[in-house]
Amino acid sequence: MPTLNYFVSLMIKHLLWVLFISLVLSGCQTPSDVRNDSNETDLEAGVDADVQQTGFIDTVQPVSPDNDSTSDNTMSAATNTPQPPKDLWIRMRKGFDLNLDVDKPRLSSQLRWYSSHLDYLDRVSVRGERYLYYIVSELEKAGIPSEIALLPIVESSFDPFGYSHGRASGPWQFIPSTGQMYGLDQNWWYDGRRDIVSSTQAAIAYLTRLNKLFNGNWLQALAAYNSGEGTVLRAIRKNKRAGKPTDFWSLDLPTETRAYVPKLIANPEKYHYKTHFIANKPYFESVNIGGQLDLAQAADMANISIDEVYLLNPGFNQWATAPDGPHRLLIPVKKASQFRTELAQIANGDRVTWVRYSVKSGDNLLLVAKHHNTTVAVLEDVNNMSSTMIRVGQELMIPVAGNKIESYTLSSHQRLLAKQSRAPSRNRIKINYTVSPGDSLWLIANKYDTNSKTLARWNNMGLADPLRAGKKLVVWLAPKEDNSNRSVMKKVTYTIRSGESLALVANKFRVDLNDIRKWNPVVGGQKYVQPGDKVTLLVNVVGG
Repeated sequence: MPTLNYFVSLMIKHLLWVLFISLVLSGCQTPSDVRNDSNETDLEAGVDADVQQTGFIDTVQPVSPDNDSTSDNTMSAATNTPQPPKDLWIRMRKGFDLNLDVDKPRLSSQLRWYSSHLDYLDRVSVRGERYLYYIVSELEKAGIPSEIALLPIVESSFDPFGYSHGRASGPWQFIPSTGQMYGLDQNWWYDGRRDIVSSTQAAIAYLTRLNKLFNGNWLQALAAYNSGEGTVLRAIRKNKRAGKPTDFWSLDLPTETRAYVPKLIANPEKYHYKTHFIANKPYFESVNIGGQLDLAQAADMANISIDEVYLLNPGFNQWATAPDGPHRLLIPVKKASQFRTELAQIANGDRVTWVRYSVKSGDNLLLVAKHHNTTVAVLEDVNNMSSTMIRVGQELMIPVAGNKIESYTLSSHQRLLAKQSRAPSRNRIKINYTVSPGDSLWLIANKYDTNSKTLARWNNMGLADPLRAGKKLVVWLAPKEDNSNRSVMKKVTYTIRSGESLALVANKFRVDLNDIRKWNPVVGGQKYVQPGDKVTLLVNVVGG
């Protein structure tokens, strides 16, 4: 969630300052619990620790704009009238409106971080290339200073799939309750907190309300956006009672918040950083699709990659748009005309792939829905069912993905699998764990000698996310190391032979029986092992 990074990114007098904000906060930002129910914040250091980055967005380059980035003529030779700048950064700088003529003594070490992380500015600029023109335009319509267009850099590093342990999601890092308050639907098919259009409109509405609450004081409003309006209001009341000033710099806010300001206003101009060119023209168009549509089919019709479709439409969780909407897709401007032409030629029945399923003994609607990667509500709707009762032999029409499910690489399920497959470091052993009734993140983490926050990060979860029985988690166990012998641990897969028990295997490989059970919760949970069962072991291959 937002941390006074927010506050930060807006405190810039010129373009490089703004970029610097985003850069500096990449190393120290955390999403705040600003919008939690208690209006309190739980600030922690480290963007990587709090906002889980997907790693996918940097692999898909934005569609190249048809634009000459080598010059920025602002006057028409024929009419001698001002022309809009070609570079969006120049337009943004003209809209900066926050007065930061301040001289505070807290500014020192930030330039060192900036000077050694110039590549971060390029990275987030490329990420933001898809979204910034729309955000800047909408802020201008709302009369909001254009510095605020960079808040998603501070919040999520412009990764629309970024997710924090506080359950904040999307480019503007809304938590579930505040997202719902501002009309951002969240269901199996769709999460409006990640929708570029919907979340931007929600952020504008929220910031506008905060600015009004604080009588037009943008610094206080921004502080409230990241640390909660209650936190800022209490700090203001406290200063008033003490006869102290109530400007942001004078408020008794969290230490981390106070430290962000110096990180933002240190002047990096002397490094002569050249900003990544972003065309001052729309990147995408919103196309009314009129109903549900398979995203792989949409990619084919627009002649773009399916990953590009997801990056422009990150609100969609599954392989298709949501049955109940929004019935629109953002498509690159260069591809929108072709997409509309192809869309007009598709029959309604061909927008998604359908299978006919005959109900079998032992089936229930939930099992059928899970097997076909859909929901009970969808099956009820498309089959005009008045209840969830089904009977053997009943025929159900089920919408399914048109391509192999693995090809929808940025769907919610595939992102989770990718996250769970990446080892946090070398020589870690991966444990697949199935949640049992009564389990909690704390209990599972304690069982495997880790902590709840780390376990949540391994599984792309927030600490307060529901943990339902049957959910699949991964645990990455660190090898035990005998420093006296400088032992090296190697992962071994061993097949149980006839007559062997886990105790015999433990003795054979000189490992603890309880460790084997911990490393292999499925086999280890059985009363007896059978020949052919496979167990994973961490074996000392040097010392011993």
